[in-house]
Amino acid sequence: MSETPTPETYTFDDDGRIPNSRLPLLVYRQALPADPAAMERAFAANGWSGGWRNGIYPFHHFHSTAHEVLGIARGEAEVRFGGPAGSTVAVGPGDVVVIPAGVAHCRERGSGDLLVVGAYPGGADYDLRRGEPAEHDEAARNVAGVGVPEQDPVSGRDGPLPRLWAGHRTKG
Repeated sequence: MSETPTPETYTFDDDGRIPNSRLPLLVYRQALPADPAAMERAFAANGWSGGWRNGIYPFHHFHSTAHEVLGIARGEAEVRFGGPAGSTVAVGPGDVVVIPAGVAHCRERGSGDLLVVGAYPGGADYDLRRGEPAEHDEAARNVAGVGVPEQDPVSGRDGPLPRLWAGHRTKG
């Protein structure tokens, strides 16, 4: 796993409840060893901290104030990204998903041994939103103000994220 694989990219439009993002969601297949400590070290070395170990919530939610990285340390899951009308993506051991601020995610299925390692660029504070109509405009404004990280969580400054997100910078 010496070279970062080219990530799959997915984009999602604002659906009136979930703002989503102009930045593409990135899915790196078998990018890191399927070991939680190794994932935490890689993310931290590349400026993504505030880490946790858990699963993925089984309800649509998003973070309007921070991007998030998920590393699949053990098990498998099917995750719907982009809200109820979004795309379902299967993930497994060693896969890494970078979720732009505003992009909803929901575990639809998961193995009993699923273990996910998560982190945020610079250990950013994050909120948890569920796409309530009354919060949409505030959440969309928050998403627009979240900057692009300087480093890819898998491979740092030389990784794909800075290049792939450079042409999609949000308004501040």
